[in-house]
Amino acid sequence: MAVVTGKCFLVTGPPGVGKTTLVMRVVESLRASHPELNIQGFYTREIREGSQRVGFEVVTLDGRRGPLASSTASSRESLRWPCVGKYKVDLASFEAIALPELEVKEGTDLFIIDEVGKMELFSSSFFPAVLKVLESNIPILATIPIPKSGRDITEVSRLRNHPGAAVSTLNTGNRDAIRETIYTQIVSLMQKH
Repeated sequence: MAVVTGKCFLVTGPPGVGKTTLVMRVVESLRASHPELNIQGFYTREIREGSQRVGFEVVTLDGRRGPLASSTASSRESLRWPCVGKYKVDLASFEAIALPELEVKEGTDLFIIDEVGKMELFSSSFFPAVLKVLESNIPILATIPIPKSGRDITEVSRLRNHPGAAVSTLNTGNRDAIRETIYTQIVSLMQKH
């Protein structure tokens, strides 16, 4: 098991492998074992109608939520929204929910950013906010997409190649081990505070 000196834990892997689930389980474990920790950030969740995925929502760790993307949005303003595949990205909603969660504040122990991906990066304010968090030296647990056909998104590549970043590639066989490793490394960072 590698000892990580950095404070930026990046989880990647194919869609549906469990990146968000891993992040949320780490948060649950941290809250159970260290209830005094001040954890801020957001995660994204699928919106389903029956067995169909019709979009994604962004959810803060304190439960505020709003739409991120939809395949069924048909309002006049949604016609101008950027698209990723069949999904229209609701930037105003995303920014209203996610950006306040990325403000560096006194007393924050850990940032959760799920995810730094194509939809989120349509927001011109999002990546600069992520970089401020990175520069704050407060630990980060974030998810990033796996490169498609060997090509990485520029901003994701910057995170992946950051000197303080440790990248874990998830698969169905290593999820529990990676979750335990990340949890243990975050706990040991908190004890050095």
